[in-house]
Amino acid sequence: MVQQIPETQTNIIYPDSDGQPMADNTLQFRWIVTIKENLEILFSQDENVFVAGDLLWYPVEGKPKICQAPDVLVVFGRPKGERGSYRQWDENNIAPQVVFEILSPGNRPQEMMRKLLFYQQYGVEEYYIYDPQDVEFMGFMRVNEHLEEIENIQSWVSPRLQISFELTENTLEIYRPDGRKFLTSVELNQRAEEEYQRAEEAIAQLEEERTLRQQEQQRYQALIERLREQGIDPEQFLNG
Repeated sequence: MVQQIPETQTNIIYPDSDGQPMADNTLQFRWIVTIKENLEILFSQDENVFVAGDLLWYPVEGKPKICQAPDVLVVFGRPKGERGSYRQWDENNIAPQVVFEILSPGNRPQEMMRKLLFYQQYGVEEYYIYDPQDVEFMGFMRVNEHLEEIENIQSWVSPRLQISFELTENTLEIYRPDGRKFLTSVELNQRAEEEYQRAEEAIAQLEEERTLRQQEQQRYQALIERLREQGIDPEQFLNG
């Protein structure tokens, strides 16, 4: 008779991947990256805000089948750093407060309902869903034990993130608290290049002004020397 070895907490495996792709198409992937990277930038100076994309979240120790991988998650109260997964019991039992899901044509209503119930059960405070294909955006806020749909999402300001959302005819626009718009990595690079170019031009202008001042100083010194060669006291000449 083979004796069964009971499973313990120490030998339970919590995979770092669910085997599913991060995105089904380039549009979905671009939105996931844009939101994740802009949130990283927004909270870059706060060491206790953790932002991740497509990271498996295990809310219950000992139950690896209970998990979800939000397209983007934000956790206030946990330090930045690398993780293979977000195991809540190792994170002071702090659940992600904000999650984003970016839809693809393959998403089914049943799947989104299942995710909504998961996030509701395990403590998410704000849940946002964006469909970039059909340009549809919706959000949910925790009210007591339930995630309730935000009735007027236009110009909504996230209580946790303090970012605002503007749904136009063609796209979703997201703005930082200071009014700056979320940009793609290409747009961010273009802005950086423009700022670098302006800085280079400013440096070049300062160098030109410095050169002109040096030339003027040299001409002044040359005039002084000529006056002295002619036996003229420059101080008397200039003050006279």
